[in-house]
Amino acid sequence: MSENCNHDCSSCSTDCSSRDPKSFLEKPHNQSTIRKIIGVVSGKGGVGKSMISSMLAVYFQKKGYHTAIMDADITGPSIPKSFGITEHATGDSAGIYPVITKTGIQTMSVNLLLDNATDPVIWRGPVIAGTVKQFWQEVIWTDVDYMIVDMPPGTGDVPLTVFQTIPVDGIIIVTSPQELVSMIVSKAVKMAQLMNIPIIGMIENMSYIECPDCKKHIEVFGKSHIDKVAAEYQLPVLGKIPITPAIAAASDAGEIENLDCTWIAEAIAEIEKKAPIPAKQS
Repeated sequence: MSENCNHDCSSCSTDCSSRDPKSFLEKPHNQSTIRKIIGVVSGKGGVGKSMISSMLAVYFQKKGYHTAIMDADITGPSIPKSFGITEHATGDSAGIYPVITKTGIQTMSVNLLLDNATDPVIWRGPVIAGTVKQFWQEVIWTDVDYMIVDMPPGTGDVPLTVFQTIPVDGIIIVTSPQELVSMIVSKAVKMAQLMNIPIIGMIENMSYIECPDCKKHIEVFGKSHIDKVAAEYQLPVLGKIPITPAIAAASDAGEIENLDCTWIAEAIAEIEKKAPIPAKQS
């Protein structure tokens, strides 16, 4: 702490031990109502984080919750594709309006703002982080029970921005069976712990493939290590998801909402237990 400290962290850039982490939190748009925020993170890319995010939102919506997805993976946005969204987000003097999926899920992604979905986002870290803050502060999220934030992989600018500025109620860490991935996931776990973000649990994607004839589970990527990592950090394993061609086909076709995603029910139950939504005001 500086000897000239006035204890007003909002106007100070000095990193000191007395700073309250909550002093960085930003308020959402004044017309937004968001009850619970769940981040979906991974230590590296390619483990199916966006697929898990999409199916969490789909299952919550099917249970009767009002659900939203904030696609914070600015340079690799895939949420609109999974939901078959082709229109652009709109806005006016009040703010930006998310695009609504066929089943009513509110979504915001940088691909909803670009002229073409294939246009690359070639921005430096501060600009990318600023875009995520705009999604939080300038988008009007209406009566949302659960917001799913699909985070980019790793522990860089955007995860730091989300953890510091958005009041995340908990995160789910997505991994795959390889030991290398499990090591990288440990970094995501430790970042969340350093940032005082509750970890709801872990999901292993691409855990195995089931033989269509004998139903044997074949460990394509080797033996799972998620139980070992989860035990080390005393975290629950919320699910081990098999490689399922139907999931990939539905995502490619923009029909993720048509899938039967009961396999994610255990993860949903854990979120409801650890991050229950408050009663709505009548």
